[in-house]
Amino acid sequence: MTFDANYLAVVFNSTLRMMTPILYVGLGSALCNRVFIFNIGLEGTMLTGAFAAIVANYFTGSVIISLLTAMISAMIVSWVAGIFMVKFKGAMLVVGVSINTLMAGVTTFLMQTIFGVKGAYVSTDLVSLPKVDVSFLSRWPVVQAMFSSLTWLDLFAFVLAILLYFFLFRTVTGFHMRSVGINKTAATSLGINADRLQIGTIAFSGLLSGIGGCLLTMGGVTMFAQNITAGRGFIAMAAATLGAAHPLGVVVGSGFFGFAQSMANMLQNSAISSQLTMALPYLATILALAIYNFAQQRR
Repeated sequence: MTFDANYLAVVFNSTLRMMTPILYVGLGSALCNRVFIFNIGLEGTMLTGAFAAIVANYFTGSVIISLLTAMISAMIVSWVAGIFMVKFKGAMLVVGVSINTLMAGVTTFLMQTIFGVKGAYVSTDLVSLPKVDVSFLSRWPVVQAMFSSLTWLDLFAFVLAILLYFFLFRTVTGFHMRSVGINKTAATSLGINADRLQIGTIAFSGLLSGIGGCLLTMGGVTMFAQNITAGRGFIAMAAATLGAAHPLGVVVGSGFFGFAQSMANMLQNSAISSQLTMALPYLATILALAIYNFAQQRR
């Protein structure tokens, strides 16, 4: 294994591709945190979007319809969860775990029903998300390798983080959301419809999770596997925590976990045990959260 410029470019490219699905879900988690909602159901909504994208892809062969289906289906699931959390005062942890468990079972059942397979569905008829053309960078092979095989959704994730930053800290609605997160009772007394803001935020976080799920199943290898999210929703929540629920901070947190996932994939062909390399992203999550909590306590 040679650590030259080309190798570093490949690592950088892999990190970008690994981090963007986490970034979308992490931004949704950060918004929920801003309105004082602990939305642990993001894993289930991401899985919903991933499955819905492949189903729409299977029946229509359209990238746009697949993306819209992923966004709408995940948003509906999150909206229902938001109703139970806010309107019916359901325990957030219980509702979130219920969504995760329900969607894991529903997607497995529907995969067998629609595709007639178990475990995973792969087909050459499925279309993938269009890649960004970086042929104009051919004069600089290292730079071209850094940004090759990226989709437009990968690039839009960073634009979205900047837009959400301005939304949260430069608009009236963003101020209302943050005030609800600080003190819901006081915000309500000022005429802010706190319940509507919270439910709307949860639904929007589902929409973002749907985009992340679509990117997961149609960004690289176009396929769907049982439990394909593999804990990425929880990792995204950790990224939001490390980023202090700040959109730009979530980019940094997602980049850290994307790098861990990238290194785990690249170490598969090394002498290190494959079980250990597969556990690397989750070990990085635990370690990062432990260090973050220790730093918060010291502060």
